[in-house]
Amino acid sequence: MDIKKLQTLVVDALEDVKGQDIVLFDTTHLTSLFDRIAVVSGTSNRQTKALAASVRDKVKEAGGDVVGLEGEDTGEWVLVDLGDMIVHIMQPAIRQYYRLEEIWGDKPVKLGAAKRKSTTEGQDAAAPKTKSKHLAANQEQEDAKPVRERKPAAKKAADAKPAARKPAAKKIPTGATVKVAVSKTAAADAKAAKAAKAAAAPKRATKAAAEGDAPAKKVIRRIKKTEE
Repeated sequence: MDIKKLQTLVVDALEDVKGQDIVLFDTTHLTSLFDRIAVVSGTSNRQTKALAASVRDKVKEAGGDVVGLEGEDTGEWVLVDLGDMIVHIMQPAIRQYYRLEEIWGDKPVKLGAAKRKSTTEGQDAAAPKTKSKHLAANQEQEDAKPVRERKPAAKKAADAKPAARKPAAKKIPTGATVKVAVSKTAAADAKAAKAAKAAAAPKRATKAAAEGDAPAKKVIRRIKKTEE
């Protein structure tokens, strides 16, 4: 029997009896005695025996060979030898003590991937499911056409009110002389100085006139004649 089909049968048989913590490892690189090893936990002696019986019966029904079955008397650790595959059915305390996963667990095999490809359940799951037409979510809908949003047209310049413009400042040519208005204080001082100057002018003129009208003083010098 193909090893993939065998491992799928074993996993299905263990799941039928509610086996816990099922793990599957590839051992081809570790030993030539078998290609796969499976480890599963059973909560009681009765469940471990039921798990072993389920694996044995399912493999035989599919035409596989069951080489041996050990540990059914105690039920703490039941080993099912399928030739290319070994199944260890253990109670939690025994499994934790021996830790077979640390010995054989280099290459774990994903159970979900093998089951989806090999089993009938996996094929049914992979097949496309028929959609109910009465549900709105399952109904085929037409592809929505992209909607182009139009921006509102800009208002015409005629409708818009003209914006108030500030009068442009007069430009002063470079190098031109700019007349600056004289302050009131400076103008008053200049006016007072001019008035004072005008008032002082007649006095000087009068004095000068008075000096001009007065007769000039003649200086008579007496010359003493010298005796001849």
